Amino acid sequence: MNTGSLPGFRDFYPEDLALRSHIFSVWRDVARRYGFVEYDGPPLEALELYTRKSGDEIVSQLYRFTDQGGREVALRPEMTPSFARMVAARAGGLPKPIRWFSIPQLFRYERPQKGRLREHFQLNLDIVGESGELADVEVVAAAVDILRAFGLDAEDFVARVSDRQLVSGVLDSLGVSPAAVPAAFAVLDKVGRESEEWILEHLSGAGIDSDTGRRLLELGSCDLADLKRRVADHEEGAMSAARLERFFAHVDALGLADYVEFDAGLVRGLAYYTGLVFEVWDRRGKSRAICGGGRYDDLLAFVGGPDLPALGFGMGDVVLAGLLRERDLVPSGEAPVDDYVVCVSPEQRDAALSIVRALRERGRRVTFDYATRSLGRQFKAADQSGAERALVVGPDEMEQGTVRVRDMATGEERSLTLAGLIAE
Repeated sequence: MNTGSLPGFRDFYPEDLALRSHIFSVWRDVARRYGFVEYDGPPLEALELYTRKSGDEIVSQLYRFTDQGGREVALRPEMTPSFARMVAARAGGLPKPIRWFSIPQLFRYERPQKGRLREHFQLNLDIVGESGELADVEVVAAAVDILRAFGLDAEDFVARVSDRQLVSGVLDSLGVSPAAVPAAFAVLDKVGRESEEWILEHLSGAGIDSDTGRRLLELGSCDLADLKRRVADHEEGAMSAARLERFFAHVDALGLADYVEFDAGLVRGLAYYTGLVFEVWDRRGKSRAICGGGRYDDLLAFVGGPDLPALGFGMGDVVLAGLLRERDLVPSGEAPVDDYVVCVSPEQRDAALSIVRALRERGRRVTFDYATRSLGRQFKAADQSGAERALVVGPDEMEQGTVRVRDMATGEERSLTLAGLIAE
């Protein structure tokens, strides 16, 4: 029998689970500080929920099967379709904007590689029912503040921001037909990961000549002022440029300008984005994107939800955990025990158990030796447990109605009455 975990899946030993719990704790703390409330959904959904959004080609990437009721189902590969379904069910009664977050475990059947496994946990944070750029600012700021809460700063990461409507305006100014824009976005999303030859070849396949393709490759070096001039006569592009200018002014007002940059070459490959898009990257460039997201104003209606503007991001635990380890920002593990009760002989066992019970009821983390081994071995076990105190119960202590308390860090000892021990 193979005793290892399946490829792309993880065992969480205590130290690994401690890091995961730390990540979840920071995610929840910052999300709640921003006024978001937590929700969750089922890990198993109807297969149609995903094919309706992403097409039948996604089926090969899913853990899917026919259940005993004959239903085609799949383990969730992402949270957005479940989110849309849940919002749709109560949209009429929910105050707007809806500000929800979740930390689902997601599953995709794909080749495991650095920073990408077949399962991972992901913070999903979304706003529904707000179309203004302040909502865009809020979502990007939340992502930045989450990473700052882990101890990372502007030298460690950067949020790169663009707008698909703005880039669409540039494509239009270059003569790219509206029908070719989705294919152009999909190819441009590969810039930096594929060769220039590959990019130009695939743009050509989308009906974009090599001259225009090379001009598109230059987008990454353009600043916002450059693109604003290019789309001056394009209504939607000009509006998006002005919106981005306001966005960066608000970011500056929040004191986060050092963390957020404009990147005209950023488009994100997912077709459902309609406006602002962003990704957060390690400045040293040693990992995948730490998180990514944007505005998806048409998606909820497309998958059967309400016709409401929406935006959000996802931040996975795999890349983030690797980054925290690399930067030595993994918190030291907390000792699991406060008190270790040492029983000198079996005759004191019942008295020791009553002390264990009383301390646990007051919130102390208490353990003891199950076999009443020698004092030396019990003190060694107390030291290995990381206990703050060893509480010795012996015949002398029983006679005097006391407990001998040893400070495990200093070795100092003192006697306390049982009442004094409980009160302390």
